[in-house]
Parts: sequence; C-alpha cells; structure tokens
Amino acid sequence: MAATSYDVIVIGAGPGGYVAAIRAAQLGLKTVVVEREHLGGICLNWGCIPTKALLRSSEVFHLMERAKDFGLKADNIGYDLDAVVKRSRGVANQLSGGIGHLLKKNKIDVVMGEATIPAKGKVTVKTAKGTEELTGKNIVLATGARARELPGLEADGDLVWTYKHALQPSKMPKKLLVIGSGAIGIEFASFYNTLGAETTVVEVMDRILPVEDAEISAFAKKQFVKQGMKIMEKAMVKQLDREPSKNGGKVTAHIEVNGKVEKQEFDTVISAVGIVGNVEGLNLEGLGVKIDRTHVVTDEYCRTGVDGLYAIGDIAGAPWLAHKASHEGVMVAELIAGKHAHPVKPESIAGCTYCHPQVASVGYSEAKAKELGYEINVGRFPFVGNGKAIALGEPEGMVKTIFDAKTGELLGAHMVGAEVTEMIQGYVVGRQLETTEEDLMHTVFPHPTLSEMMHESVLDAYDKAIHF
Repeated sequence: MAATSYDVIVIGAGPGGYVAAIRAAQLGLKTVVVEREHLGGICLNWGCIPTKALLRSSEVFHLMERAKDFGLKADNIGYDLDAVVKRSRGVANQLSGGIGHLLKKNKIDVVMGEATIPAKGKVTVKTAKGTEELTGKNIVLATGARARELPGLEADGDLVWTYKHALQPSKMPKKLLVIGSGAIGIEFASFYNTLGAETTVVEVMDRILPVEDAEISAFAKKQFVKQGMKIMEKAMVKQLDREPSKNGGKVTAHIEVNGKVEKQEFDTVISAVGIVGNVEGLNLEGLGVKIDRTHVVTDEYCRTGVDGLYAIGDIAGAPWLAHKASHEGVMVAELIAGKHAHPVKPESIAGCTYCHPQVASVGYSEAKAKELGYEINVGRFPFVGNGKAIALGEPEGMVKTIFDAKTGELLGAHMVGAEVTEMIQGYVVGRQLETTEEDLMHTVFPHPTLSEMMHESVLDAYDKAIHF
C-alpha cells in the first residue's frame, strides 16, 4: 500500500465504519479502513444477517408444520441443523465479500490488523506482516462492541454459549436456558424453541423485551408461552454448575426468584446479557477521551472532544443498532467534508426484533410519553381485524400508535405480529416528515395489506376506527 497519509482513517469495518469510509470517499476524502477481523463487522458476520437467515429457516419449518391449516400436505417434516447453519454462513459470507468489493470500487485502502492511536492524528496497525504507521487529519472510531460476560456465567462453547456459539451450534439443545430477553436473547429463544428445544428465558427486569412498550411486551410474552416457552421475569441466574459434555453434559442453574433460589437443569445455556464497547488497546484515555461504562462519550455529532477524533455506532452507546451506526457514519463523513450534517436522533430510530411474532417500534412508549409530560391519544388495532393477516394465517398481533393530544404529533408507534419489522418504516418516515394524525388519516393505504392496520390504529386514537 503506497499512501500512509490520509484525510480519514476509519478504525473498524462494521456497518458504521465501512459506511463512513464509503461516504468519505464519495466526498473526495482520501480514506483508509483498519479492520482486525471481518469486513462487515459483527452485524454482517455474526449478528443481524446470519441470525435472520437462521430465523427464516425456523419460520419456514413452522409453516411446514402448519401445512394442514393451508389445505396442504407435508409428511415426515424435519430439518438438518448443519444445513440450516451452512445456509446462514453462506448468506453472511456473500455479503462480507460484497463489502470488500464496495471498498475497492470506492478506492478505499484496507489494512487488516489491530489498531492503536499513539497520538492525535496517528494510527499504528499491527498486521500479519509487521507494523504499519498511518497518519490522518481525522480518525473515526467504529470498533463496535462484544457480548458482556457475567462472572460465573462465562461462555465455554460447550455448555454455555454466546451468540457466536449459538449461530453455529455443535448440537441441537434439548433443554435450553436463555439468560436475557433483549433482542438477541429472544431471537435465539424463538429460533431454538421453534425447532423443538424446551426453552426457558430468564429476565432480571419485570418484563421481557424491557425496552419495548409494556403492552407489546405482554402480548409477545403471551405468544411465546403459547408456543411452549417458559418465561421467568424478575429472576436472576446466580450461578451455573457445569458437568462437561464428556461426562454427559449438563448445567445446573441457580435461579433466584422472589428472594428464593431454585435449581434447574439444562443441557445448554445461551448468555445474552448485554454488550460492552471495544475500547481497550486504543490508548483512548491517553488521548483524553472520556469513557463511561465501556462506551465513548460523544456529543450529538459523534465528536469525542479530542480534535479530529470521532466515535460512531455501538462504541458510542445506545441504541446499539446497525442502522444507527451507518447513519452516524454518513453524518461524520459529511461533517469532516464541511457539509451541513444533521445529528441522528435516538428517538427517531426504529428497533426491530425478529422473533415469532416479530416486534418493532419507534419513538416513545406510552409510559415514556406520559413521563415526559405529554397529554396523549393512544390507538390500537388487532391483526385479527385485518383481512390480509387472516389470509396469511397470522391473526395474532397488534399495532399501537401514540399521539400528542394537543398537536397531533406522532410520538411513538409499537407493533407485534407478522412482518411488523417491514411495516414500522412507514411510521419512521412519518416521524421524520413531522407528520400529524391528520396527515396519516388522509393517507390512502392499499387493500388488502397488513399496512392498513397502521391506518386503523391512527383512526382508533381519535375514535374513528372503521373495522374495530
């Protein structure tokens, strides 16, 4: 690689880093990406993408089991776990290769190795061939995050898994414990439960999917229990006693509920108790960067307070979502290029969970809107009132909308049911365009579609629902 001097050095090639690099290159800035492991980062290789591929397989399997409901015949239904995993890895690999192509096309240099920042504007990379010294007017930190490990609950890859082990399982769990019911925990619980594992989810908070609207969490829980999952809320796994696979393989979990500890046996445990930022080894404290609970403290423009040093994506804190990282990457590239950049507002970012049923939301929950002092109008519409949902054989779900009673501003939207992760974008666009209830009421939604429920939910907030 000829050049060692750049306008922009991006550390990390996940959905924040590679997008920042591409936008910077488009704006005429000489750019290099440093990545220690995989182009595309965790999201593409070990997160968002391969999990969706697995969940699609379990969704098709679930539909095959319901063939009779659709007037179809399917005998001897089964699955090949290795083939399911192989498909998932293939999808991830295809996209990871695509990132390499995009970086090349945009004439972005790539250095594979471990980066550190010895001084402002300087990056040292430990590569397989030795050390490379880079200098750059601007450095963008996009090093992401990794799974949090709690003392005594550490993963061993045999009996106790992280998301990485769960994505390429060595066996099909018979009796599975999932610790944590955020998006990662509940997606794996959904996948393995659908394929026949007897699944228990333990959540320390008072409800599963704790970042979602309480009503949506309760609806989702009801569906999971109906599917055979055991859900334990306000519960904590205190310790795991392990008997390795070579001795039969079992884990005894000590679970504290209501002040009492009960012991339960499992053959597999998935730990999904949050994430920690990848802040080590970069010399951030030496540069004067503030770190709060493993995350870099930034302003709304992702500036760290150190001149020419930015932090985007998971390392810069919640919400820990790929699409937030990508948008921050674009914003920072435009800021560096001297363009007028718009800060990314967390409450305008949709969250999506691809369990069965799916869960999606944007903006404030009902409780949060009330806590912020809004007088609100709330509308709801059930999937069972929608023709398309019934025709699809997916009548379980609901759409909930929250408006400012005084101004008609759409404060939040929350959904649970089939394909809601696609539908939520309608409300995201609405919020971005500062829509009111009147705009949404006057919008003509096509029929028959699931999206009609979005319209009806808005109408219901003002006692105008037609089909409910």
